[in-house]
Amino acid sequence: MIDLIFLVASIIAVLFVFVPHEAAHAFAAYKSGDATAKMYGRLTLNPLKHIEPVGIVLCIFTGFGWAKPVPINPYNFKKYRIGLFFTAVAGVIANYIIAFIAYPLYLVIAKYAIASIEYGSALYYFIYFFESVFQLTFLYSISIFVFNLLPLYPLDGFRIIESFTREINPVRRFLKNYGYYILIILVVESFLCDILIRYTSLPYIRYFDILGYVQWFAKNIIGFPITALWNTIFGIPIVWPV
Repeated sequence: MIDLIFLVASIIAVLFVFVPHEAAHAFAAYKSGDATAKMYGRLTLNPLKHIEPVGIVLCIFTGFGWAKPVPINPYNFKKYRIGLFFTAVAGVIANYIIAFIAYPLYLVIAKYAIASIEYGSALYYFIYFFESVFQLTFLYSISIFVFNLLPLYPLDGFRIIESFTREINPVRRFLKNYGYYILIILVVESFLCDILIRYTSLPYIRYFDILGYVQWFAKNIIGFPITALWNTIFGIPIVWPV
């Protein structure tokens, strides 16, 4: 029962993370002068417009993934490089705001609600569902924040590189041509490392988990200002990164 609830909560959390992320891209592009995303119906919070099956499934099971890239025509921007840059960073900014909102909601439930309810009751499972949704929304949001800034196509980090480089740049061309395949390899490698750590007695495997370092950085460095602030407000000891 707990596993099923956690899986459903994971799916909901992924939607909370990716849908505003992509809608923010579309909104930023529209405000910068490009209506392409709006014409394709992407200036919306409808999850069906933003879901990319492979990226969503990977995020549910690994904590890393992506949604369907928002179509843009940067030549429509009022200011090409500025519009391209702000459209690229809009998604991760939305994710950080979501993480900032989700974490205190998780704390409220974890500290005041679920602790006073009998384990195994229907109400317990109901509250546990929302606790998991907000906790995972926070964790996914900061993970996607960092993951999307990797300079690999089709992630936002590559779009940021686009805003500062010319199309003939060989590094940019390499990242665009092979970035998607590198992403798949990294996510699969991280997933396999996680399985080996869980089901074998080979603890040193964690040192080969490349995205594991990304996740640690996201949770302990990028997420630290959020957790430190809200933990202080709620009277919870601050856990410093180690």
